[in-house]
Amino acid sequence: MQVFDLRSDTITKPTLEMRQAMAAAEVGDDVYREDPTTTKLEKLAAELTGKERALFVSSGCMGNLISLYIQAGRGKEVLCASNSHIIQHEIGSIAAIAGALPITINAPRGVLNATDLHSLVKQGAYDMATTALIEVENTIGGYCYPLENLEMIKDFASTHNLKVHMDGARVFNAQAATGIPVKTYSKYADTITFCLSKGLGCPVGSMLCGTKEFISQALTVRKLLGGGMRQTGILAAAGLYALEHHVDRLKNDHAHAKAIADTLVKTGWADVDVQGVQTNIIFFTVPAFSAQDVVKQLARIGILANTEGETVRLVTNLDLSDEDTQSVCSLLASFNPEVLA
Repeated sequence: MQVFDLRSDTITKPTLEMRQAMAAAEVGDDVYREDPTTTKLEKLAAELTGKERALFVSSGCMGNLISLYIQAGRGKEVLCASNSHIIQHEIGSIAAIAGALPITINAPRGVLNATDLHSLVKQGAYDMATTALIEVENTIGGYCYPLENLEMIKDFASTHNLKVHMDGARVFNAQAATGIPVKTYSKYADTITFCLSKGLGCPVGSMLCGTKEFISQALTVRKLLGGGMRQTGILAAAGLYALEHHVDRLKNDHAHAKAIADTLVKTGWADVDVQGVQTNIIFFTVPAFSAQDVVKQLARIGILANTEGETVRLVTNLDLSDEDTQSVCSLLASFNPEVLA
């Protein structure tokens, strides 16, 4: 039985061309800042985000943590959506390691509005944690952050002397979906991370971008967290290849997600968050059945899925071809949810 893995876009394997680029990479010791390929990737990342500097880190979790550690830290508060990755999927590192206190907001789709923030800022009280940072995520659950929200949030942050960090793990998906350049999104954040190992198809790595001063601090905190690596050019070469060859093709993943969502709607047995399918992520439920049971049954017909709370999540990715998508749609169209009973 052929298996189609839609659990995440992190499951992809490097293409042959990417592996060749990795094998041919010129390398040095990056802890000494002597790896030329990593330096080239960092310069490109800074250019794409419009920031002064960038730093290669092992993961988006590490990049987010470094930013929170520097810009918030002990005794400081971070305002963020309750469904954000730093709350749901980073093992509480915001508190355990950065020492910051997350103040979560139940915002529709996790998209904050400046009006959500007005009553939450605490500054100047000796017996309260001081609000230091607002965290946003783009995309969040596959949904593209409206530019007007980001602009209002940044204006609010500037007024209250707060920093803004953007978890841009899938920000290139947002660019592909909206046509808004990553550089435009990132100008509404002081710091931004983006992931190389999701839709861009790299085996490892994320980029953390900000001012020259911030990245100088980030280099130290990366080492503190055990993130100093040596001949990283082998990994950076994959990132360079991805940014040069895999960005435009993200639209293919989005088209595949739309096709799968349309098929699910037509089946009649799935409740699909159609409006949320803006990029490569689909959420749906099957009334009267748990998400866990649906995932188990889909696995039996060759579709690997994931759960997110009480919903089923499917994520299209680099390894899913047009033909694979047609096969997935056929399997879903013939799937009988009654087998769950």
